[in-house]
Amino acid sequence: MELSDLQQQIKSASKWSSITEIVARLIAPITNMILARLLVPEAFGIATTVLMIVSFAEMFSDAGFQKFLIQREFTTKKELYQNANVAFWTSISITILAAILICVFSEQISSMLGNPGLGNVICFGSIQLPLYTFASIQMALYKRSFDFKTLFKARFFYAVIPLFITVPLAYIGLSYWALIIGSICGVLSNALYLTIKSEWKPSLFFKIAVLKSMFSFSMWTLMESISIWFTAWIDVFIIGTYLSAYYLGIYKVSVTTVGVILAIITSATSPIMFSSLSRMQDNQEQFNKFYFFMQKAVAYLVFPAGVGIYIYSDTITNILLGDKWGEASIIIGLWGLVSVVMVVFSFYSSDVFRAKGAPKLSVISQMLHLLFLVPTCIISVKYGFWPLIYARTFIRLQAVIVSILLLQYIFKISFLETLNNVYKPILCSIAMGLIGLWLKTVNSGMAWDIISICLSTLFYFGLLFIFARKDILLIYNQFIKK
Repeated sequence: MELSDLQQQIKSASKWSSITEIVARLIAPITNMILARLLVPEAFGIATTVLMIVSFAEMFSDAGFQKFLIQREFTTKKELYQNANVAFWTSISITILAAILICVFSEQISSMLGNPGLGNVICFGSIQLPLYTFASIQMALYKRSFDFKTLFKARFFYAVIPLFITVPLAYIGLSYWALIIGSICGVLSNALYLTIKSEWKPSLFFKIAVLKSMFSFSMWTLMESISIWFTAWIDVFIIGTYLSAYYLGIYKVSVTTVGVILAIITSATSPIMFSSLSRMQDNQEQFNKFYFFMQKAVAYLVFPAGVGIYIYSDTITNILLGDKWGEASIIIGLWGLVSVVMVVFSFYSSDVFRAKGAPKLSVISQMLHLLFLVPTCIISVKYGFWPLIYARTFIRLQAVIVSILLLQYIFKISFLETLNNVYKPILCSIAMGLIGLWLKTVNSGMAWDIISICLSTLFYFGLLFIFARKDILLIYNQFIKK
């Protein structure tokens, strides 16, 4: 592919990926605002338990095939579709087996996770596993071809389903069943729409030689996914086991709230980062140039967002969740501040590893993090919920250090060059934060907080206009200007 054609595809993909996430993430807070007022934290805790189990099975069903289909260079479309068929039939077999096993051992699983008697809920939630396979393979093919316009439509349907299915079900009193049914309907809509629109449809083709070739790459990607799953869910498992569904609900909803805000940026850029770097993997100069450009663009957006989340966590909690979620405020503030550091300095490192065909480096990074994370969570939870929260939040910075070292010594992406790349958004965000803290001392109340958020935002953009005008124009020309 010519570089100019790739750049044009990246620009188009960036537009549609950004629109997708903005629309989806604008709908999600509205849905969460309603659900947080209709459901108690325990309901979210139970639904989180089901999601944890299903996501574990989904990870094995994908087996790294989605990333393989995106990263690998195929000589013909026929070869690509043959690999897609092998990936599909392997995945669907694993998901059906996983769903059966979950149903057979559902009561034991629910008891182990601190929610005895909910085996039927877990069994019902596993219905979405085979549906996920259809959506997963199709999404890989769309991302590979930079067809984010079609993904936008599918994502839109997925985003609005909770609003029209989950919310009414919660209103009539179905509690955690509303969340689970909504999740299944969302996956079903995704699978149906993407399969109907796709040029590729599953066919009766399977070859062991192709599976062996795929698995040589996917084995490490699967191990990476397993390690990422443990990193993302070990805290949920520990809270559910040692504490209660109430604290699990408070914790997961808080973390998800921050994720919903930041995912407008990360979910829009990560697929583009991986797909683009995969096409540039043999051109190191262009590879590094694109990586630094995307990192800088993201930094200008997430750093002020993280500072704002920390300073105005009470206001965000009241608006998005309501009065009964007051305990979530501290978690939202701390998690938001640390999350932006992870996004800029660590989040995209796994895209670099996979794009270079070295997912085992991501596995190493995740395993090193688990060596610190697991004992930290187990020890801190014995002292209560809040010691666990502080320990779990700040131990994430260890993963940032490992990512920085791997990027520098394996891929020669210098940390000093990285700091030089993002120091302007860091300094401007700190200045904005100081203004925000001062404004909070001037007055109090929800109305004043909203006004001060607007004033702080204007101050930040004013600083960018003075000190970072060239960077903003470059980002504008790449992503927005037609």
